[in-house]
Amino acid sequence: MDRHGGSRPLLVFMRDRLLNILCFIMLIGLCCCLYMLENVRYPGLIETATMLYFVLLAVVVYAAWLSIDYMRQRYYFKQVNEALERSDELGAATIIQSLATEEQKLVTRLIREQHRAYLNELNKYRRQQEMHNHFVMQWVHHMKTPVSVVDLLIQEARRQPPAGEEGWLELIGSIQEETERQTRALEIMLHTARLDKFELDLHIRRTALHELIRSSVNAHKRLCIRYSIFPKIEGEAWVETDDKWMMFVMNQLISNAIKYSKQKPGVKTLLFRLYAADGNGSGIRLQVIDSGIGIAPHDLPRIFEPFFTGENGRATGESTGMGLYLAKQVCSRLGIGIGAESELGAGTTFTLTFQTRGIHVLDE
Repeated sequence: MDRHGGSRPLLVFMRDRLLNILCFIMLIGLCCCLYMLENVRYPGLIETATMLYFVLLAVVVYAAWLSIDYMRQRYYFKQVNEALERSDELGAATIIQSLATEEQKLVTRLIREQHRAYLNELNKYRRQQEMHNHFVMQWVHHMKTPVSVVDLLIQEARRQPPAGEEGWLELIGSIQEETERQTRALEIMLHTARLDKFELDLHIRRTALHELIRSSVNAHKRLCIRYSIFPKIEGEAWVETDDKWMMFVMNQLISNAIKYSKQKPGVKTLLFRLYAADGNGSGIRLQVIDSGIGIAPHDLPRIFEPFFTGENGRATGESTGMGLYLAKQVCSRLGIGIGAESELGAGTTFTLTFQTRGIHVLDE
């Protein structure tokens, strides 16, 4: 036997049939005992040479059967040994091709199915790792921009200090805006890391959705004022959800609304509309309607894909392509439906649907 557990095919074959051979020997012995009893009872009924001939014939037939069975299965054992010797390779299980019995076919089928499931799981984790590495590199690149801007603002202020209180306030506001960008980027990175262990960071309770929206809007109040965006909440609703994860989703939607509305001149609105999803009030629907630049029709189906930035993201240079993807993932885990409609140049509407038993999706 080698270090991988393999051994010679003949030894494996014979060892696997020890019980069968033992039963054959016991059967021959029983026949001989019956012969001797009958010979005692009826002397001369059966000659000893006839009995020896019977025993010899039985042994020859049985040995011939074992030989044929071994010849039929020896290639299977050789391929199993070869697969064991190459067990460090992922494709070692595919070596086994010579299948003689139904049992071998079933076992080999099971091994291949397990091998396929293992490869699928391995590919999934590889994809997750590739996505994580890509996101980290993109996130680091994204973080360099606000850091560089803050550094330039400080250098400019040292070279030529702002004149008067208004100049200083403008400088402080610019630095604060860049630090807020860093904070949002750090929040995305933190929630990305927590998403893999979502069930360990979950606390479901009855939440006033309108109050949660108001808190998220207040966190973005300075930017809304700076870019003339006026939020408005219509309606009230209470839902069973995790307020921390829901706050993350709202922050992503509001950040996107501000990001793609600030480029438009004049006064913009950001409307949050709460209403019953159907007539009997068994569900709640939230619409987040902005007055931004909208999304191109060919980009709309892909906005929830990871790392997809679209025309708007490439134009502004501020998008990582992960915000809406993470929002979609969180909503899926909370049992919340999310969709989007948009008209290029007129604005975008995100719709969140809270079902009464939506959180039970976690049990699937």
